[in-house]
Amino acid sequence: MCFIGAILGWANYVSAGVVIGSTRVIYRESKDEVTVKLTNNNPSPVLVQSWIDKGDEHISPEKLSVPFILTPPINRMDSGKGQTLRITYIGTPALPTDKESVYWLNVLEVPAKQKSVQDKSRLNIAFRTRIKIFYRPDGLAGNANSAPKDLVWKIRDGALLVINPTPYNVTLGMIYYKNNGKNHEMEGDMLSPGGTQTYKFKDLAGVSNLSQLSYTAINDYGAFVKYNANGH
Repeated sequence: MCFIGAILGWANYVSAGVVIGSTRVIYRESKDEVTVKLTNNNPSPVLVQSWIDKGDEHISPEKLSVPFILTPPINRMDSGKGQTLRITYIGTPALPTDKESVYWLNVLEVPAKQKSVQDKSRLNIAFRTRIKIFYRPDGLAGNANSAPKDLVWKIRDGALLVINPTPYNVTLGMIYYKNNGKNHEMEGDMLSPGGTQTYKFKDLAGVSNLSQLSYTAINDYGAFVKYNANGH
């Protein structure tokens, strides 16, 4: 993993030509491994380095300690070709069995060395894409796709307090509030199992009626689903 150090700091996150076949990875405890499909949509070959981190995007792979093995960590992908990444949970360090754990899959693409003079004059940029890996123990109460409706919303001094009482990570998309005929919205965050978060609309003095509050959350398939704050 030698080429990561020189480019990790400036790797971009948009316009990547190597496409990941899913927006998130669900790793169920009962599975021996999970696979992730990559496709190179670039017009030329690229070098791809893949690794898993705990959430700190600035740590280089050789300094990480995660309970997963990912293969292949480095590979060359020709234009239009695919590659399958295999992720295996090795259990060291052991993860909690009573709630989900979240990690991040990183895919860094670096254009292959150009041969022609014309190609050498072009600016080559490395791109990095990150998606979440949810490790889901067997036997958890409830269901991951119904967890968003189980969120508990409260009003505290005009601000919103949301509590996640479930053993699943819930990723909020947008939060909406209707007040006197005017719609207000703001972006949400990921709520860890048992976690809490406080939100306040920038263009609103305060929230007073939870029946006018709705929100979206991302399900296992990467789709946004809308809910009302009363859980229906």
